[in-house]
Amino acid sequence: MVKKLSAEFLGSLLLAASVVGSGIMVTVLTQDIAIQLFVNTITTVFMLFIIITLFSPISGAHFNPLVTAAELFYKRISIKEAGFYVLAQLLGTASGAVLANLMFNKNAIEQSTYTRSGNYLFLAEVVATAGLLMIILLLQHQKRGSMAAVVVPAWIGAAYIFTSSTSFANPAITLARTLSESFSGISLKSVPLFILAQCIGAVLGVLIASLLTAQKKEEDVFA
Repeated sequence: MVKKLSAEFLGSLLLAASVVGSGIMVTVLTQDIAIQLFVNTITTVFMLFIIITLFSPISGAHFNPLVTAAELFYKRISIKEAGFYVLAQLLGTASGAVLANLMFNKNAIEQSTYTRSGNYLFLAEVVATAGLLMIILLLQHQKRGSMAAVVVPAWIGAAYIFTSSTSFANPAITLARTLSESFSGISLKSVPLFILAQCIGAVLGVLIASLLTAQKKEEDVFA
């Protein structure tokens, strides 16, 4: 268990540090929003590939409370394990945000004032999170979990660009982003909307994956 929790903590830390750190970097270097989004996207994609590749054999590479909740739903982990996983993820992402701030000579904690609100952002987060959970669960069902290190970053990278919310899709990362005043930040008052959307998206992702993997019946005329 110690190894698993250490992997979840470290992976979550590195993920948050890459998201927040790249957000600070681009805020300092340019005011071009397109460049800011591009740099933030590729940094996150690269880091996801690294941490999923390295830590998946150890902890399963959740780094996301909603992924852990899905694993609990399918009874692949116990309630106790899930609780510790989520705690490690929350501590890891918060630590990653603080580390990113310190690396750029900022205060350890800087409350973000970046307001993100609106029904369109809510819908975008539902889509981003539903897609993420669907992908993970389908890969597991198809016994192609080794592809997660490529497919998951690919989805997040795409969703960064095609969703208006830039695909947070992770409550732990969402909370961590409140700790940095940068392009990647989010104000505390915007967090409930995002996390609610993510939870709804996760449920939809599980439902879609369940529908697509349901056992066929002999009378299924479409088989």
